[in-house]
Amino acid sequence: MIPAMPATAARSRQASYVALRFGRVAVMGTVAALILIAGVWASWGTAQHVMLTKGRERGTITVTGCGDDTCNGRYAPVSPGSTARERVVIAQTVAVRKGGTYSVVVKPGSDEVVRSGPAGILYAWVPLGGALLLASVVVAGGLRRTRAAWVLAGSGVALLTVAFVTL
Repeated sequence: MIPAMPATAARSRQASYVALRFGRVAVMGTVAALILIAGVWASWGTAQHVMLTKGRERGTITVTGCGDDTCNGRYAPVSPGSTARERVVIAQTVAVRKGGTYSVVVKPGSDEVVRSGPAGILYAWVPLGGALLLASVVVAGGLRRTRAAWVLAGSGVALLTVAFVTL
């Protein structure tokens, strides 16, 4: 027979368990929040130009050539106050091909353009989709909140899938 554990040892063990659990939840919650904040931060660099188009130059680009990372082409304005340009630069992705014409928004103070419309909005938020998937792993494993993790993962997969199909 094992004698009963003294009451002080049981309380000490319970207190340390509670402290470790709180520490795990605090650290993993912080990590998940930082991952999501980083995803929004990475997405907002492009999304602000695509979503907040009032007062920005809008038009179309006809891609004439592509390099390793970028493509360039002729810009034709659509919005009032926008000026035509012989050469603007757009990031080369799987959705930009030589000879294609795309609706774009000009980044202020530069000759860089980003895709506009639904395809541009979804493409801009792709980093957030990846962050949602990564945060779902942290939430499931570190916080042990499987329902919340499934919601995050489902949202990330849906965003990435819709962006892929749209582009």
